[in-house]
Amino acid sequence: MNLFKHFKDELFARIKSLQLDGRLPGELDLSSVTVEPPRDPSHGDMATNAAMVLARPAGLNPRQLADLMAPVLRTIPGVVGVNIAGPGFINLRLAENVWQQLLALILSDLGGFGASDIGAGRPVNVEFVSANPTGPMHVGHCRGAVFGDALSALLGRAGYKVCREYYVNDAGAQIDVVAKSAFLRYREALGEDIGEIPEGLYPGEYLKPLGAALAKTHGAALLNLDEEGWLPLLRDASIDAMMALIRDDLLALGIRHDVFSSEAALHRAGKVDTALAELEERGQIYVGVLEPPKGKLPEDWEERPQTLFRATAFGDDVDRPLKKADGTWTYFASDIAYHKDKLDRGFTEQIDVWGADHAGYIKRMQSALKAISDDKATLDIKICQLVRLMRNGEPVKMSKRKGDFITLREVVDEVGADVVRFIMLFRKNDASLDFDFAKVTEQSKENPVFYVQYAHARIASVLKNAADAMPGQDMSDRALARVNLTFLSDEAELGLVKILAQYPRQIESAAEAHEPHRIAFYIHDLASAFHGLWNRGKDDPRLRFIQPERPDATLTRLALIRATQAVIADGLAILGVTPVQEMR
Repeated sequence: MNLFKHFKDELFARIKSLQLDGRLPGELDLSSVTVEPPRDPSHGDMATNAAMVLARPAGLNPRQLADLMAPVLRTIPGVVGVNIAGPGFINLRLAENVWQQLLALILSDLGGFGASDIGAGRPVNVEFVSANPTGPMHVGHCRGAVFGDALSALLGRAGYKVCREYYVNDAGAQIDVVAKSAFLRYREALGEDIGEIPEGLYPGEYLKPLGAALAKTHGAALLNLDEEGWLPLLRDASIDAMMALIRDDLLALGIRHDVFSSEAALHRAGKVDTALAELEERGQIYVGVLEPPKGKLPEDWEERPQTLFRATAFGDDVDRPLKKADGTWTYFASDIAYHKDKLDRGFTEQIDVWGADHAGYIKRMQSALKAISDDKATLDIKICQLVRLMRNGEPVKMSKRKGDFITLREVVDEVGADVVRFIMLFRKNDASLDFDFAKVTEQSKENPVFYVQYAHARIASVLKNAADAMPGQDMSDRALARVNLTFLSDEAELGLVKILAQYPRQIESAAEAHEPHRIAFYIHDLASAFHGLWNRGKDDPRLRFIQPERPDATLTRLALIRATQAVIADGLAILGVTPVQEMR
């Protein structure tokens, strides 16, 4: 149950009553009205901006409208106080039994609390990772992989039908480079001394197993072919081998994609030609000359007629080239065809997760989808900023070209997938992130993943100790859902319930904003509130969770912390992090 949505519905019903009796105009746009927690909890339990946003269309000033609304808001069941603050914000205070009843609802539906139907089963395509198949994944890919997977889980929790997709860039020149690098390792596997890896080829040792496999399959036969003969074969073999590495790396993080789409397959199927022909028929492609870029001209700048997409007609800054000087399609042309292919598969809601180096391509891709969908589809592009690997505050250098980069698998093997995932999500995706191997593994309050996991494990310990202290007492989830919750009256206990109440709202707002980090922040705040209550119990015996001489009070507090544990576990599940029963 989304308590905030419930009271928003009640608010709208009271506004409707004021309209029906003529005290408010009949036509009011309520879309900007919110009901949310106040910034300062001392002001109340819920706050609404209704008087602020409706005052002008109602022909009143905000304070007048707030005074008009206050009496009818007091009639909402569960509201025990209405306070007008500042120029017209309205704060509501709720009865204790509202929170007690909500806790009972959480306990009766531990697996479903927080789930939402705002997605209404609509299909949404989340394309993420899409690393070039040139080698194993490095830590630079890791953040986008974790972000995309968590976002997909979040959208699923909010009622969307999610497709996790990986776009394989297997049509570019980089595939020729990896194929030529593999051929070198093939020769090495046959016993040849290949010496230093030539500049421009991939030197990484991850290509050695591929070279050995090629030698086992073909023997020395490939040596008798010229490049035109062996290159297509090695292109396919290299793509298969590199994608196997990438899938394996992703599995180490618990990530599985539903669809792998191939750029080369788009070209082979003629979908690039078809998509661009469609735009041309609509007059959205023309031959023209672009103005030179502002500032210092590149040395290779050439003013020449080009095949251009009218990107400026759809919100971009400049029109965009679709063909290279040699007449072949640009990457952008392939990307247009790829997004049209997703559209043709029924995805009018698309999300792309890109690295920081692609931020300059956002407008052109969004303008292209507007064009090919007649503005009927949406494309949200989320940029994941760089991750800086640190060890005790010192940077860990990496270089993919030199072959000594830090792989994703090395990071996961050292600290564990749960730590990697949580830390990657405990910061907004468009902010840079420092990942310090020492800090993310220390057992302290300063380490957010430990702090949250410890809360879950600590609750498991309390529940076990309670069972030992009160043998024979039914402490199942079903039994805890039926306990007398009126014992919950302390401010700290009710405060924990109030944070629990925000979870469904957090799910919906995070899903709508495509920001899974909000869930990481939320469960960290929830864990902090629990730890605070634990510490209060050490100082005040009346607040201790286990009091065998007061079984009713004990069961009530066990119900509270069991609900807390369940919500923490659910939030961790969205993030792809395993809740632990004990800390080691």
